[in-house]
Amino acid sequence: MWIYWALMFVLVVIDQLIKSVVVRQIALGATKTVVPGLLSLTNLHNNGAAWSILQGKLGFFYLISIVALGVMVYLLWRLRTHRLYEFGIVLMIAGTLGNFIDRIRIGYVVDMFQLDFINFPIFNFADSCLTVGVILILIAVLRDESFDK
Repeated sequence: MWIYWALMFVLVVIDQLIKSVVVRQIALGATKTVVPGLLSLTNLHNNGAAWSILQGKLGFFYLISIVALGVMVYLLWRLRTHRLYEFGIVLMIAGTLGNFIDRIRIGYVVDMFQLDFINFPIFNFADSCLTVGVILILIAVLRDESFDK
């Protein structure tokens, strides 16, 4: 189980390092092209959730984050023999922690990844961890034979 805690720690550190570099290297609202037509980095402050919904509801996000983290830690312990569930939950915990740290420390979440080939909200590494974690959980549920009964 220690490997999961180590992975969570590494993912949160990567998230915070990326955010720190973006904040130091790119002015707020400015964009730097990484791969033309594909990916840019934009320093964006988001005090809401995905697609900037619920702007300014910091107390709500604190509460939801704490409850979600508690539920996910319980599920990680409960589903500790199912590898796909475990990895999905670890990614979701890391993503939740990465954004929660931002909200506590600076009052908003730093977003930076902009997909230039599609009209999609700007997101961060923690958001990516959350998304991949949810996908892994969905795959695990679809493959879980106990749901066939």
